[in-house]
Parts: sequence; structure tokens; C-alpha cells
Amino acid sequence: MTTLDRLVLWNVDHTLVDVGRVTREAYAEAFKATTGRPLVRLAPTAGRTESEIIFETLAFNDIVTTDDSLPAFMEALTAAFTARRADLRAHGRVLAGAREALDALGREPSTVQSVLTGSIEPVARLKLTALGLSGSLDLDTGGYETGVYSKAALLEIARTRAGEKYGTTFGERSTVYVADSTRDVQAARIARTPVVAVATGAATEAELRAAGADVVLPTLAETGAVITAVRDLARS
Repeated sequence: MTTLDRLVLWNVDHTLVDVGRVTREAYAEAFKATTGRPLVRLAPTAGRTESEIIFETLAFNDIVTTDDSLPAFMEALTAAFTARRADLRAHGRVLAGAREALDALGREPSTVQSVLTGSIEPVARLKLTALGLSGSLDLDTGGYETGVYSKAALLEIARTRAGEKYGTTFGERSTVYVADSTRDVQAARIARTPVVAVATGAATEAELRAAGADVVLPTLAETGAVITAVRDLARS
């Protein structure tokens, strides 16, 4: 019986996929549905949780928030993404090497793969399933935005969920996070988890190194480099 002793957590946006056009449209629809006004300015999204984006977007557009603002916006955002499943397939794209890296790690008998993302769970699932990337990922054990926890805390939650499901313990050094932003790197550092950073988002390779990434790659296109990095970091 194979012992599961490695957990790989993937960031979603700008690490595995680019669905920027659909995201902007979905946010505009959710904003209109919850405020009755057109969206003028969307907050920056790189490395941030959905709640951070939502609250800053509301502030940028001079909307006074209440206790109901976040859950209402998240519900509207889920509906907007659900209505755009076909648009995710038509206008979204899988980033270079992402599918190959997921498939290769999926063949590693000791490895479980899931996600650690700032997206709320239904939206993350829609993005990954629409673009055909969910097959190698255990999405039930992922860390998703809840409006309560930081990404560092979500990493701990994902590790605990995976351990409970598979009857093992995925320690800090047997978990690897693959992501693209300096904020993701900082979250991994707080959670004392090795991180492979890819310069496929807004951050440069130099910025990712300066933030403390253990390994920095330009993209996921070199599957062998991704696999080697994960193997080396998980056994360090």
C-alpha cells in the first residue's frame, strides 16, 4: 500500500489559469446586482482573497458596507460565474505547462494535489472544471476564501483536511505550495511551508525571490523542473 506523504497545493488564478476577462465581467454583474450601480473601478486581484477584493472594490466605488455586504456579493458573484461557464471555456485559458504538471504529479503515487486559493469554493470549482483541470485535484480538501481566514490560515486548514481524509499527517515540510504572487509567498512563509513561485502573474522572478520563494520558475512549461522542485522541497 502506497504511503501518502506529500501534499501539493496549487493557487488557481494566474498560476494554473487566466480567466481575467470573465472575472471582470462577473464582478461587474455582481456589483450591479448588490448595489444597483454600475462598476467603475475593480480592485487589484493578484494574490488576494475574494473578500479583500470585494471590500476594496466597494470602497473604490464609494459604497458604504454593512454586515450583509460580503455574503450578498459572494452569492451574486457565484451566480455571475455560474452563468458564464461557457465564457470560461471560450475566453479563459490554461497557462503553459499547467495541465502537464498536474498530470505528472497526479502519477506520483505518494502525492495528493489540491488547491489553496483566494476564490470562494464554488467559483474556484467552476474555473477548474470548465477548463478541464479538476481531474488531478482533490477539490474537497482545498483551502478556499471564507471571509474569515487569511491565506496562511487557509493553508493550515487545507493541510488538516487532507490529512483527515487520507488518514495521515501532511506536515509543514511535506506540503508544497505552487503560486505566482508575492502575497502567496508571504502566506507560505507564515505557514512555514515551502513554496514554488512562478512568474506568470504580476510579480517578476526577482520580486518572488526577494519575497522568499524557495524555488522560482518563469512558467510551468518545463514539467521536469516543476516535478524536481516539488520532490526536492517536500523532502527537505
